Parts: sequence; structure tokens; C-alpha cells
Amino acid sequence: MSVILTQARYKTALAELCAADSDLATVVADYGPPPIWRRPAGFRTLLYLILEQQVSLASARATYEKLVARLGREPEPAPFLALDDDDLRGLGFSRQKTRYGRILAEAVRDGTLKLDGLRRRNDEAAKAELMQLPGIGHWTADIYLMEALGRPDVWPVGDLALAVGAERVKGLTGRPDQDTLMALGEAWRPWRAVAARILWHYYLNTVRKGQGDKPT
Repeated sequence: MSVILTQARYKTALAELCAADSDLATVVADYGPPPIWRRPAGFRTLLYLILEQQVSLASARATYEKLVARLGREPEPAPFLALDDDDLRGLGFSRQKTRYGRILAEAVRDGTLKLDGLRRRNDEAAKAELMQLPGIGHWTADIYLMEALGRPDVWPVGDLALAVGAERVKGLTGRPDQDTLMALGEAWRPWRAVAARILWHYYLNTVRKGQGDKPT
């Protein structure tokens, strides 16, 4: 069983990161501890993450809420697959996300993707299993591991808000690419997922101040 980021571990991680990195400590001092940001494990969160790809969070949320309203409940594979492509397009699904959603639903329904089993896998194995499905890339898998599985050392280098936050908090001369972010994150092991939350917290309180929305 992999280590899970409990509230107690989260508090420990924040203390250790702030003690080791004055820039992260300044963010926490200025804006308070970041929320832990958790999502329920399962099909509905993966589907929601697919909806969040390449669009605004408001757009993804609107589509998801229309889906929930149409189904009368949080989505599960069978009722989702019962909707045809026209139904999904009417709710706001693009052609590509309709395809990805169907592939995901079929994989969960037939057991090709065993979501409960991911809890017992280490980060690399869980991520690799998720990424076997079209539509689940590095970012989607990383956020699922961080927020649905509570993994403490996932580092989502493909996240735009993370890059912007790192650029400003660390005083970089430009927005870091993924290789630079990967190198930067080494100093924050084994709590990189908590460092990411601190950078998101900064982003929300500066770049997107007043919008009240999580960056991913």
C-alpha cells in the first residue's frame, strides 16, 4: 500500500517544506496554508479531468454539471455509455472527449482498468496503468494520483499554473519548461505534491485573485 497524504502528513510536509525553502515559507506566511484539494477516487473524477483538458475550468464544470443533471446522479460507466454521441455533444462534450469518455467508461465497466487496484500500486505503476487509455496523459494521471489517491510526491510538470507559480515564487527569469520544473522539484522530495499545492495557492492569490477557483 502506498503512502497516503493524510491531514497529519500534510501538516508535517508543510512544516518541512517551509523550513527548507524560504520562498515557499513566504507564500504560506502571506496567504496561509493551502487547501489539501481532494477529489473522490473513481470513474467520475477521471471523466471530470478529461473534461478539464484544454478548456477553462468554468467550461468543464458546466459540462459536468449538465451531465449530472441529465443522469440524475454522479456519472457511472453504464449510464454514461447509454447516452449517444448527440446527447453528449448537447451537454458540451467535444467529439474527442466523447471518444475518450467512452473508452474510459468501457475500460472501467469491463475491468480493463481496475480503479480500486490503483491504490495498491506505486506512483509509477499506477500512472502507467492509467496512461494506457487514450485521453489520459501525464497531466490527467498526475492530478488523479495527487487528488484522488492522495499521493504525496507526485509532481505535475505539465500543469500551467504550477509553471507560472514556480516562475514567480522562485524568481525565475522566464516560465520554466518541464525539464526545468522537474529539476526544481527535486529539492522538495518526498513532498512534491504539497509543494505543488503551495505554488497553486500562490497562483490563486495573485494571478487569479478573486476568481476563487482551483488552477487545475
